[in-house]
Amino acid sequence: MNQYPGQYGLPTQVGVKPDARLSAGFLSQAFMWMFAGLLLTAGIAYLVQGSERLLDLGRTLFLPAIIVEFLVVMGITVAIKRISALMALGLFFAYAALNGLTVGLIVSLYTQASVAAAFTSAAGMFAAAAIYGAVTKRSLASMGGFLTMGLFGLLIAMLVNIFLGSSTISYVISVVGVLIFVGLTAWDTQRISNGDLAVGTGSMEKGAVMGALVLYLDFINLFLFLLRLFGGNRR
Repeated sequence: MNQYPGQYGLPTQVGVKPDARLSAGFLSQAFMWMFAGLLLTAGIAYLVQGSERLLDLGRTLFLPAIIVEFLVVMGITVAIKRISALMALGLFFAYAALNGLTVGLIVSLYTQASVAAAFTSAAGMFAAAAIYGAVTKRSLASMGGFLTMGLFGLLIAMLVNIFLGSSTISYVISVVGVLIFVGLTAWDTQRISNGDLAVGTGSMEKGAVMGALVLYLDFINLFLFLLRLFGGNRR
């Protein structure tokens, strides 16, 4: 399927919902690429934390890598209509690979028990939220707008706390971050299921890449915020 009819608005906006098979197709493609990206990130993170040379490289390149990751995500989001689905997918995997370097460095700071607890909790919360977003008949659009505003507020609080260094504020930020990304997971899953991303990007293939990207970001951020909560015992 190359094009999805919807030039008069997103399906959610006009009250149209694809049939079950089409919704399943949207979700299956997005989750397939998302899981592939997570596997790539996990593989590189595993290699990084097992090598002092790669850890040193990660420490040196951490800030530049974060900046590049941000630019890649913004580039995919802004240019998705103008680039091919294959190029968008390539950029997504490049982002996932680079993120493996930064995630590997972060994970190396925590005990294996903390990492395992955070990952297991993130997987369970993500799955529950995704299932809810896929099956609920309630529109989550208003919640999505609220959560997006909350995300910007969270980013500002994180920047402020860099200078304050408050452990209490850091704990609150982590709890709020978990709640926000659980909610975003449900909303993003519903947007994918309803075909909003396919319409917004102009094709099912590009919508699948965008869906994979937003779900990937939801899971990674959920995991990292949980890791901060579970990571009291550091190496």
